[in-house]
Amino acid sequence: MAFGQLLTAMVTPFHENGDIHWEQVEQLTEHLIATKSDGVVVAGTTGESPTLSSEEKLQLFRRVKDIAGSRMDVIGGVGTNNTAYSADLANEATKIGIDGLMAVTPYYNKPNQEGMYQHFQRIAAATTLPLMIYNIPGRCIVNLLPETLLRLAEISNITSVKEACGNLDQISHFLSSAPKDFQLFSGDDSLTLPTLSVGGDGVVSVAAHIAGEDLQQMMTDFFSGRVQRAAEAHRTLLPKMRACFMAPNPSPVKAMLEQMGVTGRYTRLPLVPLTDAEIRQLEQWFTAAS
Repeated sequence: MAFGQLLTAMVTPFHENGDIHWEQVEQLTEHLIATKSDGVVVAGTTGESPTLSSEEKLQLFRRVKDIAGSRMDVIGGVGTNNTAYSADLANEATKIGIDGLMAVTPYYNKPNQEGMYQHFQRIAAATTLPLMIYNIPGRCIVNLLPETLLRLAEISNITSVKEACGNLDQISHFLSSAPKDFQLFSGDDSLTLPTLSVGGDGVVSVAAHIAGEDLQQMMTDFFSGRVQRAAEAHRTLLPKMRACFMAPNPSPVKAMLEQMGVTGRYTRLPLVPLTDAEIRQLEQWFTAAS
């Protein structure tokens, strides 16, 4: 039930008219396998999940898994702020044969810790797949506290967390009491190495779309004891990581993928693609970081 150390939060390629670009879904999946992703999260926030219908999400799970086969884990994003809907989607996704699920903390309605515990407990009960929790207070307002996460870690198929609280003290507090086989992934590219240093297992990354091999090597160096080399790689990668967030995610990384000939730049409203001027700025930042 364990995932690898580099998971990519996969973008969803669209045609200019907003339809899913299935040919580019295949191209992107093959690109991520070739650049050393151990797995992908499909239809997460970076995949523009709020704009995807349930049927589109299930189609994406099925298609990416068909392409990836056993070469890469496929984790389906099923979390919303509606517990019953999330549990139903988790149940449907399980039938497809993907490798795991991810569910974000409920956004906007601001549940308390007990509400979040029961939310994730209900989703976990709807599936036999390993479930990754996604904690990102900056987007969802609510912060899943270590004490609540420790309770959830006692549920057999809640096996990991994508932690984007941005607080190494909170991460350390959780890891000091977490089950040994429970995986913690950084949800912030720029905090990947610091998170590993306090006991984390990897990253769910946006930057892996364009720097997957470098990120994979950095983590391998760290786990192999080549800490100084990993630190140098971290410093080199930071400007590229920041470039991925020069505008609302995933518009910048989609523009980079377009420059690489992998996918197009198109997004669904309310997100908009980068303008030509923004792409030129992005290219300058990216060139300076190389």
